[in-house]
Amino acid sequence: MSYPILEFDSTPVAMIEPGHLRQKVDNLPEHCVICFFNDVLQALHTGETIRSEIVTELRSEIGRNPIYVIEQQDGRRFAALHPGVGAPLAAGFLEEAIALGCRKFIACGGAGVLNADLAVGHVVVPTSAVRDEGTSYHYLPLGREVAPSPEGLAAIEAALAQHAVPYVKGKTWTTDALYRETPAKVALRRDEGCLTVEMEASAFFAVAQFRGVTFAQLLYSGDDLSGAEWDFRDWVNHSVREKLFWLAVEAVLRL
Repeated sequence: MSYPILEFDSTPVAMIEPGHLRQKVDNLPEHCVICFFNDVLQALHTGETIRSEIVTELRSEIGRNPIYVIEQQDGRRFAALHPGVGAPLAAGFLEEAIALGCRKFIACGGAGVLNADLAVGHVVVPTSAVRDEGTSYHYLPLGREVAPSPEGLAAIEAALAQHAVPYVKGKTWTTDALYRETPAKVALRRDEGCLTVEMEASAFFAVAQFRGVTFAQLLYSGDDLSGAEWDFRDWVNHSVREKLFWLAVEAVLRL
């Protein structure tokens, strides 16, 4: 191949496997919410109404990411973790969570929008992700898009319907380079049907397919890249974050 990123190797076992570094944790729930909202996770852990404990942690050079086990009042338990930011780290943490024993995942996070009609906080459910990052090409053969697990997607839609939450479905654009989302690139992705842009979805979906686990994702619409100038829209302070987390919990517990 002319380009290293296209030299896909389907060999199932690599030099370093997640299981070399991570051993299965007893009693870790197979259901896991991957949550990009660290403020929500910390508030749940320090609050008085939810039973939460840190059972282990994921580590990188930027520090430690705890894995929480949260028990609801009805006795159902699930794991929750922050995956870091960007496809390589998020995919690596997903790999380690699988090695620890989690098998069913719903992620929740925010994304930039390519359509100004998507108001801040509107729920978006990715049905596929355009692979404009590097990580997914080490897990799946060359391809333009990758999809979430059908059963994960169905669980998300059932949870949203249960609570009458308005949402839209469509493609998301996953890119490694947040500072290279040029007007031409935005127009290209919008023309092929992308509603949002973020940095992890296609890598998540690829890892899940490779490892044979269930994975789907919820997003909420954040900053706006659809106009002549970027509009931040104060999206990180939106109140939808905790609500989206609990919708992800309900969805993952349906699996």
